[in-house]
Amino acid sequence: MADHAVNDAGAEPVYKTDALIAEDINAYLEMHQNKELLRFITCGSVDDGKSTLIGRLLYDSKMIFEDQLAALEADSKRVGTQGGEIDFALLVDGLAAEREQGITIDVAYRFFATEKRKFIVADTPGHEQYTRNMVTGASTADLAVILIDARKGVLTQTRRHSFLAHLIGIRHIVLAVNKMDLVGYDQAVFDRIVADYSTFATSIGITAFTAIPISGFKGDNITLAPSASTPWYSGPSLIEHLEAVQIESAAAQERPFRMPVQWVNRPNLDFRGFAGLISAGSVKPGDAIRVASSGRTSTIRSIVTMDGQLDEAVAGQSVTLTLDDEIDCSRGDVIAIADAPPESADQFEATIVWMSDEALTPGRGYWLKLATQTVTATVAAPKYEIDVNTMEHLATKCLSLNAIGVAEVTTDRAITFEPYADSRELGGFILIDKITNATVAAGMIHFSLRRAQNIHWQALEISRAQHAAMKGQQPAVLWFTGLSGSGKSTIANMVEKKLHANGRHTFLLDGDNIRHALNKDLGFTDADRIENIRRVGEVAKLMTDAGLIVLTAFISPFRAERELVRSMMPEGEFLEIHIDTPLSVAEERDVKGLYKKARSGELKNFTGIDSPYEAPDAPEIRIDTTQTTPEEAAELIVNRLLGAWAPDL
Repeated sequence: MADHAVNDAGAEPVYKTDALIAEDINAYLEMHQNKELLRFITCGSVDDGKSTLIGRLLYDSKMIFEDQLAALEADSKRVGTQGGEIDFALLVDGLAAEREQGITIDVAYRFFATEKRKFIVADTPGHEQYTRNMVTGASTADLAVILIDARKGVLTQTRRHSFLAHLIGIRHIVLAVNKMDLVGYDQAVFDRIVADYSTFATSIGITAFTAIPISGFKGDNITLAPSASTPWYSGPSLIEHLEAVQIESAAAQERPFRMPVQWVNRPNLDFRGFAGLISAGSVKPGDAIRVASSGRTSTIRSIVTMDGQLDEAVAGQSVTLTLDDEIDCSRGDVIAIADAPPESADQFEATIVWMSDEALTPGRGYWLKLATQTVTATVAAPKYEIDVNTMEHLATKCLSLNAIGVAEVTTDRAITFEPYADSRELGGFILIDKITNATVAAGMIHFSLRRAQNIHWQALEISRAQHAAMKGQQPAVLWFTGLSGSGKSTIANMVEKKLHANGRHTFLLDGDNIRHALNKDLGFTDADRIENIRRVGEVAKLMTDAGLIVLTAFISPFRAERELVRSMMPEGEFLEIHIDTPLSVAEERDVKGLYKKARSGELKNFTGIDSPYEAPDAPEIRIDTTQTTPEEAAELIVNRLLGAWAPDL
């Protein structure tokens, strides 16, 4: 294979061999390899021209191949949105739905370079429905270009994106007043928009920003050449500013050393290293380090990479560290400089950006991922929600799609963290729905709660195993779940009687009985149901610590909460028993008359009528009450239990 170019005489083509082409590619890559990288996002409201601006940047920086340009020209003529001229937005809007609607839905990342710097730009969606994608693009950016349509001025989504960019820690803001060609390059329009934005920016803590009048379509004030259409503007073009702005990556190297461990590298018995990306500081062989979670200390023996060992590694590098001592350290731990380790806690105040169509349910267990740590977390009812237009603190009980609020977060074990203002890597987290595995929120930690620091676990002399040994049995939770009227309490009561007759130490926690005492303050909203089950789970766990076999009879309608209780227990000690009764059968029984009230509207949030029941996917035991009597069901459960645990029971 070979390429060709026309010689100086314009006659015969001069052919390049594959080797020469490879040399050209290598020279190009080497030219850009050592350039400083700036990551930035473009954001703002719908149709402010974000995709067009990025397309223009790619075009002007000569980052479009000839075949791409030909396809772009053809697509522009076919779409016809720019009167036959090139529609630069088509370079970025890659989804069919984006081109059909003329909006950006997904985050599009593009690379381009100039003589001074290389760039990765994220085109983030402006539509409110896709704000979650904007947060994704902003999470790694150093700079944000906030676009404003000169005809429309500052809009709600402009404020929301500005607030999010500032909240996420972006300190370099460019206010690009776009489509100046459509307002006749009127300086008064530009000045008015800058003044309006300045008032808002000051209210949310943005102390400085750079305002530039541009036209993404015409190219005014985007490339290095000043626009003749704006003689009243003497500032830098957008490219000039992007090339000159100071990236704060160097600041990360000045902070104390931090490296979240991604995995333990153990290729053979003679090597054990801890691999990860250094998030802050620098490290050298001989430095004293500390594993933040355990407090164990050691010394760096070597810094290993694919290219050999290093004398020093700094923030932004991926390395493998070997230590002088064999200490316990695994994925999720954070290796830090010994004399300045980060904090560890299990309760925090945090700002949360909710990104799911399904609203936050206070008390529900979510996966929390922070750096390489993954734990179960619950979010309390928010302290307040933030109005992005006025910055007013609004009272709320939950957070819906795109809402931003402040709430307390509790994890099931201590995690290593730093305030988000000090470290994006150790202060920023995401929440993941345990059932769907969908990311539902992004969070920024403010600080740990004082009670998390003042309350310490008290070591007890008599262990869980000793309690169980005295009773001669293995602790367990038999969790009966099913619709109201399915027969949970009846069957659970029979099971306890049979176990008691067999000499077992048991206790039955019944749903109605618990609501008369421990949980009498709770209603039947989703949030109250979740808190009801959480409390019961904690009580059941304490009882199993005492060596008891605990039986619970609760509707417990949500899988997430049943899984939360399962996660509290040692492996194999939680048995989910689904008392499977069709709604029609349960409603026919209606011993307490609850279904009748629910059907008439007298009883709200009743499971099976106007509140969902999520049946277990894979319960340890399933009882079909249309085929089995309560006595038969109890006998089956006890035989299964005693048969499975015969050596222990």
